[in-house]
Amino acid sequence: MATQGIDISRWQAGKIDFKKVKAAGYTFVIIRAGYGDALSYPNQFDSQFDEWYSQAKAAGLGVGAYWYTYAKTLDAAKREAKSFLSKLKGKQFDYPVYIDIEEKSIFDKGMSFCDSLITTFLGELEKEGYYTGIYCSTGWITACVSKAVRKRYVCWIADYRGKCYYTGDYGIWQDCAKNVPGVYSGAVDHDYGYVDYPSIIKAAGKNGYPKSSTTSSPAKPTTTKPTTTSSASKKKTVDEIAKEVIQGKWDAGEKRKKLLTAAGYDYNTVQKRVNELMNVTTSAPKKKSVDELAREVIYGKWSAGLRRKQLLTAAGYDYGKVQARVNELLK
Repeated sequence: MATQGIDISRWQAGKIDFKKVKAAGYTFVIIRAGYGDALSYPNQFDSQFDEWYSQAKAAGLGVGAYWYTYAKTLDAAKREAKSFLSKLKGKQFDYPVYIDIEEKSIFDKGMSFCDSLITTFLGELEKEGYYTGIYCSTGWITACVSKAVRKRYVCWIADYRGKCYYTGDYGIWQDCAKNVPGVYSGAVDHDYGYVDYPSIIKAAGKNGYPKSSTTSSPAKPTTTKPTTTSSASKKKTVDEIAKEVIQGKWDAGEKRKKLLTAAGYDYNTVQKRVNELMNVTTSAPKKKSVDELAREVIYGKWSAGLRRKQLLTAAGYDYGKVQARVNELLK
C-alpha cells in the first residue's frame, strides 16, 4: 500500500505545522538542503532545512533530503556533495538522500556525463554511509541516465500526467502539487511512497543510524509498480489543470497538447482557460528588470530547470537572458 509524503524547500512552503501534516495521513517529508556549491556561496544552503528537519522529526514523520545540482564538471559535483554532507552530518534520515538533477544544460552534456556526475556526487555520500538516490523526471532520466546507473541507485520520479509512466524501478513518485493541512502558503509537491525505506535504512545502519551487528546491508529493493490510485485517476477541473499548465507542469507547445490529450483532457478547453488566466495577469505591475529577475531566481522564487524556463516564458520574460545573468551573478 502506498504512503503519502511531501517535498519542500524554503520558497515552496513557508510556515508548516508538521503535526497537522502527520495528522492528515502523511508519513514522510523530503527537505531540500540546498543547491550548487554552497560551501563557496553559503546563501545557497536552504535556510529552513535544520528547523524543518527538527520539527518533522518531532512530529513523527520520516525525513529524507535532496540537493539540487548545477554541476558542470565532476570536481564541481564533488564540491556540491561536500556541501550536502555538511548539512547531513549529525542527523538521522529515514528516507534516502537524493541528487536532484533537472538542469537542461547538464542533460545536454550527454548520458556519459550525466552518469559520471551522478555516480561522483552519490559516491561521495556513500563513502560517508548514506543511502542514496536520484530525483529526476520520467523523460529526462530515461533519455539521459543509463539503465545501469538507474538500477544502481533508488529512484524518485517526477511525472505529473496522472500516473507514473517510468518503466524502471522507483520507490517514490512525485505526482502533483497539492494543498496539504498544516502547510499555510499554498500547494506543495505531493509524493507517493512504495518502499519501506525507514526499515531498510535502519537495518543497514545508513543515514546516521547505528549499524546492527546481526544484519547485513540489504540490496536495493525491488519496487512494485503502483496501479492507478483513486486520487491519481480522479479528473481535475479545467481551472486546476490550467493553473498547473501555468506552473509549468504540463510542458509546452505540441508536447503539452500530447500530454493533456493522453491524460484525457481537452487541450483546446484547457488552453483557452490558460489564456484567460494569463490575460488577467497582464494587468499586473510593469515587468521587472533582468537583474531583479536573476536575483529572484537565485533566491529560489522561480523554481528550477525546465519548470523555471516555463514559468519565466509564461510571464513574458526571456529565459535565456535571465539565466545568463543568473550565471554571471553566481560566478
